Amino acid sequence: MNAVAITGIQRPATDWEYVKDLISGLVYAVTHPSAVRTAIADLVVDRLDAGAGAGVLVFQTAASAAVATLTFSDPAFGAASSGTATASAITSDTNATGGTVSKFETRDSNAVAVFLGAVSTSGSDINLSSLAVGAGDTVSMSSLTYSAPA
Repeated sequence: MNAVAITGIQRPATDWEYVKDLISGLVYAVTHPSAVRTAIADLVVDRLDAGAGAGVLVFQTAASAAVATLTFSDPAFGAASSGTATASAITSDTNATGGTVSKFETRDSNAVAVFLGAVSTSGSDINLSSLAVGAGDTVSMSSLTYSAPA
């Protein structure tokens, strides 16, 4: 940043840079206390139970084609604690369509999207042992948690 010395005080060369510098020291990240995070998590995962049946977890390609569809229990998740809810048993897809997984979408039984995310083999929202799924393969989920933002 270009600065101009004014009687011993460093001031940015433009008014906009000066305002940005003032504001940058005042901006705080929004956070939620644990009780609020727990309420958020319960609100989100309870949406999977909307409709007459169980919700689903759909693994998709980058072009949004379904690769495998796993079925949640009904109810899908237990009560959240400390902002995190753990899924009840999830039924495997024993006859996957197949493709390369890059993302997922959860839906209630009315096919309304509830939450979405990325899929990889590590460091992602959901981590799979392999992203390549063959037609007819079985795709299973050993565990799944939803954590509300801090």
